[in-house]
Amino acid sequence: MTSDIHIRKAGQTGRITFTRTKALNAMSYDMCRAIEAALDTWRADDAVKMVVIDAEGDKAFCAGGDIAELYDTGTKGDFAFGQNFWADEYRMNAKLFEFPKPVASFMQGFTMGGGVGVGCHGSHRIVGDSSQIAMPEVGIGLVPDVGGSLILAQAPGRLGEYLGLTAARLGAADAIYTGFADYYIPEDSWPDLISRLQDTGDWELIDAAAQPVASGPLKQQSDQINAQFGGERLSDILTSLQDSDSDFAKDALKKLSRNSPIAMGAALEIIHRVRGLPEIRFALDQEYRFTFRAMEHGDFLEGIRAQIIDKDRNPQWKYTLQALPPMAVTNMVLPLGADKLTFE
Repeated sequence: MTSDIHIRKAGQTGRITFTRTKALNAMSYDMCRAIEAALDTWRADDAVKMVVIDAEGDKAFCAGGDIAELYDTGTKGDFAFGQNFWADEYRMNAKLFEFPKPVASFMQGFTMGGGVGVGCHGSHRIVGDSSQIAMPEVGIGLVPDVGGSLILAQAPGRLGEYLGLTAARLGAADAIYTGFADYYIPEDSWPDLISRLQDTGDWELIDAAAQPVASGPLKQQSDQINAQFGGERLSDILTSLQDSDSDFAKDALKKLSRNSPIAMGAALEIIHRVRGLPEIRFALDQEYRFTFRAMEHGDFLEGIRAQIIDKDRNPQWKYTLQALPPMAVTNMVLPLGADKLTFE
């Protein structure tokens, strides 16, 4: 068992706790596999009434996958490590989503990327005042993955497109509004609630502890988002934003200008496809088409270099926003044939 995660049975619950606080609980390959193994064991264990997932530290539930590990192998020309990591991670995401018992997650601080894949597919997703949820993958040349495209596709109106392309962060109210969370519970009461869940296995205690929360800023912007982010392609959205002189449009354009054009183009395509077939395995299959190719044919390695290796925040993307060939996007989301994602 990796020391970065604490997995055990406690009372009537299966318990998963991220303990890698120095790395904002970023999820390594070993942690991912440990979670999957626990789910497989607890699925048929009648002593486990529900699963409770939380994290140590006040800064993050899980700030994402361990991308340094992926960069190290990918820059040496080893694309298989990343491809295997994503396949195994996505299989774990599907098992969480399809788990036959209640799964409660307590998501303080940053919950991003791979953290969303663990925290946001359960039945009882809890946020508090420090919660910041986001799918920031396009900033490093990936698409919103780990099943995140499904949550984005099911968000009201065009909020999924907006969140997937801008990587905007969600506080507690907007996380609930957009479908990334279910309950607002003040964080100082979490330890006592978790203790009672362990004693009783009674998930209805969560409903009883939940409190109403005032609407967040995103809800106020939803009319503008729906008007500007309804385009079929990335170029349509850019044209719409450029034709508007609103502060909202200027801010959105600024956010888009930082991100990988090919990743945003593909993210938009995937969200549109997934909206028509709301099933996590379909969503993961679409995401995997992109991530499988992301190192060799996309912007992923350059995105990590700019953000966490050299930290110059100046990625040299393969294409500009103004000159993104539609075929380049299409090629990233074509079926993978023999390499397609399987859930065995």
